[in-house]
Amino acid sequence: MDIRTFIVETKWGGMSLVSLYLSVLSGMALALQYDPATPFFSASSLDLLAPFGQFFRACHFYSSQLFFLFSLSHLAAIILAKADQQLRFGKWLLLVGSVLAALLLLFTGYVLRADATGEAAGVIAENITLSIPYLGAVLNSLLFAIEAEGMKRVYANHLIGLGLVWGICCWDHLRRYRVTFAQHSLLLFATVGVSLFLAAPMEPARLGLFHIQGPWFLLGLQELLRYLDPFWAGVIFPSTLVVALACVGAAEPWRRRSLLYIAGWLAVYLILSVIAAVR
Repeated sequence: MDIRTFIVETKWGGMSLVSLYLSVLSGMALALQYDPATPFFSASSLDLLAPFGQFFRACHFYSSQLFFLFSLSHLAAIILAKADQQLRFGKWLLLVGSVLAALLLLFTGYVLRADATGEAAGVIAENITLSIPYLGAVLNSLLFAIEAEGMKRVYANHLIGLGLVWGICCWDHLRRYRVTFAQHSLLLFATVGVSLFLAAPMEPARLGLFHIQGPWFLLGLQELLRYLDPFWAGVIFPSTLVVALACVGAAEPWRRRSLLYIAGWLAVYLILSVIAAVR
């Protein structure tokens, strides 16, 4: 079996949904203990004070990572499976929107930890959002507003808002596709097993530390911010990828050109991420 066949035939969508279900269930247990007024103390005390808190936090963390990665794989599988077919543009845009919502869900989860990584992610997000002309303040108030309101807005979006956006984007797909834990029992047991023995990361702030890495998927962006203005590095550069992904659902030659651009964009971002990781 070649790589293309493996990607196309693997049930990435089902594994993504199972990971999401596990993330939601473990997240419900965490939400009962989490207080956005004291985010770092609340998140760190889950491991020490809440019954099975370390397991639930680890389960939520790892299942959320898998949900996002499997969503990306599902997106790639659709592109490869329909390489010779015209994608339905409207449904394709919804699928791209669902991946963006999944990315924001994962990102806000990092921010809510309020540890060194989460704090760095929050600062990056606010600075990038506020760099957008005219709309920056409105978008920041809608999505983050960390400096003004702490974690309240981020918590509400993570708990409700972004989940609703993801559900709307995927509704037409979900109502025709059903998945159960029994269909992916190996994935379920593996995630639970890892969560039992491997705690989720928590990085307290350290005095004298001048360079803090953000989440793994933001390393390339964080490195690019060293060389470019936040608007160009954090808004224009990622937006070109979103536009290219949207154009994959268009007719030729836009589809082929978009795929070439996406490949080049990912290569550049990978190089930037490696530089940031070894810095």
